[in-house]
Amino acid sequence: MHWYEKLNQYFPIEEMKSREHIELLLEEQSDIYHKDEGPNHVLIYVELDDFVFVDYLFVSKNARGQGLGHKLIEQLKEKGKAIILEVEPINYEDTDSGKRLRFYAREGFKHASTIGYSRRSLATNEVNDMEILYWAPNDETEEQIYDNMKKTYRLIHKYKDEELYGEPFDPVHKVLSRDETREEDILSELT
Repeated sequence: MHWYEKLNQYFPIEEMKSREHIELLLEEQSDIYHKDEGPNHVLIYVELDDFVFVDYLFVSKNARGQGLGHKLIEQLKEKGKAIILEVEPINYEDTDSGKRLRFYAREGFKHASTIGYSRRSLATNEVNDMEILYWAPNDETEEQIYDNMKKTYRLIHKYKDEELYGEPFDPVHKVLSRDETREEDILSELT
């Protein structure tokens, strides 16, 4: 099965970029946008000077529980940079959402509780709330994570968006917000 089909079957439509968008990023932004693919995984990530953003991480069902996800995250941690990713909030009707959050908690990720992230899907036109998780080897602050998310959103999510989808994604100031009083930690209840 093609790597895009694996991602498309696993991730909700509102979280997926088009195949054309990902392939364009891999081709035109190959200095920062990377794909690591094996028989049982697909990892697509952005690497900039001071952080890594995981765009997609897929491990096939038959390989789960065998340490493959841990190995892939460890390879990213070896870069010595903050790692940032987006996850959907826990959904008690989707057991995978809780498993994903527990996995990242075990891997030492923190919840960027002060960062709000609501993105309108061009596929469904619905606004989806996501949570930001991060691993901070150099004690990166949530303010730094927020700035890095804004950079990622502009460089990757909005890359040629109007050309690819016929309309632009919302601007960064409508998608990402920071509220120092927001303190809910979605990972604390899982560990």
